[in-house]
Amino acid sequence: MSNSQPIHVVGGGLAGSEAAWQAAEAGADVILHEMRPVRMTEAHLTQGLAELVCSNSFRSDDHEHNAVGLLHEEMRRCGSLIMRAADTHKLPAGGALAVDRVAFSDAVTAAIHNHPNIAVERGEITGLPPAEWRNVVIATGPLTSKPLAGAIQRLTGEDALAFFDAIAPIVHADSIDRSVVWAQSRYDKPGPGGTGADYLNCPMDEAQYNNFVDALLTSEKHVFHEWENVPYFDGCLPIEVMAERGRETLRFGPLKPVGLTNPRNPEVKPYAIVQLRQDNALGTLWNMVGFQTKLKYGKQAEIFRLIPGLKNAQFARLGGLHHNTFLNSPKVLDRDLRLRADPRLRFAGQITGVEGYVESAAIGLLAGRMAAADMRGETIDPPPATTALGALLGHITGGHLAAEGEPGPRSFQPMNVNFGLLPPVGISKPEGHVGRWKSTEKAIAKKRAATSRALRDIMAWV
Repeated sequence: MSNSQPIHVVGGGLAGSEAAWQAAEAGADVILHEMRPVRMTEAHLTQGLAELVCSNSFRSDDHEHNAVGLLHEEMRRCGSLIMRAADTHKLPAGGALAVDRVAFSDAVTAAIHNHPNIAVERGEITGLPPAEWRNVVIATGPLTSKPLAGAIQRLTGEDALAFFDAIAPIVHADSIDRSVVWAQSRYDKPGPGGTGADYLNCPMDEAQYNNFVDALLTSEKHVFHEWENVPYFDGCLPIEVMAERGRETLRFGPLKPVGLTNPRNPEVKPYAIVQLRQDNALGTLWNMVGFQTKLKYGKQAEIFRLIPGLKNAQFARLGGLHHNTFLNSPKVLDRDLRLRADPRLRFAGQITGVEGYVESAAIGLLAGRMAAADMRGETIDPPPATTALGALLGHITGGHLAAEGEPGPRSFQPMNVNFGLLPPVGISKPEGHVGRWKSTEKAIAKKRAATSRALRDIMAWV
């Protein structure tokens, strides 16, 4: 490393690792601060960088028809370390990009440690970064330590908004009854490295489903402190909370039976289906899709063994919850992700109010590039709003309806990337198309037009 003042990145998760990589690739000297293993969190198990503490899925990898798939592709074209590691260590998972979580973290950790412009320092930053650090990226995510969160809260004058992310259980493969379950992706859709039969499906009839829901509704849950009782993000609801919202809610959510046919009894449609997704390269561990939970550990195994095919299930990990904190970013951050109250501090990742692994890393990518530009005494234009990267940045730094007489938004909640964040794109009926243009055809055409525009515009930005 040179003698120039370095960029300090606080947090070695997905966003922090990506920010450090992008800044270093742009020629900056970087010091990445990670408090593990000096101080562990409630959810992490290792000291590895970019450890995945919830699902091992980066969700859809379809860049033509899915907004998160588009974000994947944009990040690849921006030289993303996170996407490079994910592509190298992908697992079969239908239309999704799932990774071997250990190999993925090891790859990111090795890349960061081996980069000549990056130094890694282990230890907690207990409060605001020192005043002599003039260029800082804070990427401490949903598990921001209390001293740092408190310092940020005092500086911004904003109350932190908090909720829980929920962790799904993992089952040992050899304890799954293969005479009951079958392998099939929904609608037989293959994903990266997949075959179209990448999930194990556990079928339920109506009586089994109702028995399972009854058990969820009557079982004891973890009791949290008063300060922990906060709203859940709808994209990551505990399964028992979904059940409490209505008996049929699960059948129209993670247990929906559509796009799947039981080869052992093709004439009878299951009433509900629990899906398991491969969790490691060896295929020895399987994740219960959508089964985040706050049930007490003693009850989890008992209830989940009511699911056909899991009668004798052995669990490598039971479900749990962890605390999440995010900023009221449209009010406290500027266009370049800098804190208005102290512009030397730039934020990245989930603490900014994006949801999801890839979204968090995407904001890290932008923060790292912006920090490197700052180091050179320059500024860079944000990605166009027509791109997934630009749309995410727009979500957390503007584009919200302000409350009357107030500078900030009327409301701000974490968001996954979606086509609704991108500006509309004009399309016309294909030349030579005969007959009525069906709404489904039009919707597909709109997505393809939006993704084509986005990839063209992101390449111009890069």
